[in-house]
Formats: sequence, C-alpha cells, structure tokens
Amino acid sequence: MNRPAAFPDEDAIDFGDLTRSVGFLLRMAQLQSFDMFFARLAKHGLKPGEFTLLWVVGLNPGLRQGSLARRLRIKPAHMTKLVQRLVAADLLARTVPDDDRRSVRLSLTGAGTAFVARHRAAFLAFHDAERHPLTDAEHRQLLHLLGKLTGLDGETR
Repeated sequence: MNRPAAFPDEDAIDFGDLTRSVGFLLRMAQLQSFDMFFARLAKHGLKPGEFTLLWVVGLNPGLRQGSLARRLRIKPAHMTKLVQRLVAADLLARTVPDDDRRSVRLSLTGAGTAFVARHRAAFLAFHDAERHPLTDAEHRQLLHLLGKLTGLDGETR
C-alpha cells in the first residue's frame, strides 16, 4: 500500500549550503531589515531608499546625481525616478551647473532639511533596533566585516 508522501515541516525548511552563502544571508538580512523598517517607519512616510538618499545628500550638498547613483549602486533610470519623486515632494532640489550641463547637482530643500531633521531620531532608533540580537562587540564586528566586504570600511562609524 502506498503511503502519502510526507510534507516538510513549514517552520523547519532546510536551506542546505545556502546558509553558508554570503549573498543569500545578506539578502535575507536585507529583507528582514526592510520589514522592520516598514513596520517602524512607514507611518512617518519613510522608505529606506528615499530616506537614505535624503540623508546622504544632506551630508553632501551639491553631490552629483550620477556619482551618488554609482556609489549607492542604483541604476541611472531608477535614480532618475527616485530623484523626480523627491523633487516633486519638494524635499530635493536639482541644479544643473552652467559649466557642466551634463551633470545634475543635488541638495535638500528647506522642507527636505526639515523632513530629515524631523525623522532623524526615528531613523537612527531603527538602526539601533535592527541590531537587537547582537551584542555590542558582535555589532561592531558585523559593521566592520560588512564595511570590508562592500569597500566602505573606511566610511563606517
């Protein structure tokens, strides 16, 4: 008599060698972080990519859009749409310099500066919360290793 095939335990899925893949674990960590971000900060009208762009432009006013897209590894077409949304929301300003008509410089508007200032504490509190399962030493080590892996090791604080 044939027995029905046993179904796997849905809570104990075997990922095998994927659990030793940096890319897989980074992707899973990213998804977990985004879920936490939306759960905590969506009520403030924040999206990770938009707030990151505003944050970085606020720290680097006049930064070229193309340079920022390359550094954040955002495809030019996606960067253009992201910038257009933030310009339409009056959070970001685009300037085309007279001496280089091909480049676009980005800066925060007054409303953008106020938006970042208003949500800074919630944004930083989120980063404290996402490290919850780690000790201080593990958190420092993880930041160091991720910085080294991404080439941002001299830039992590």
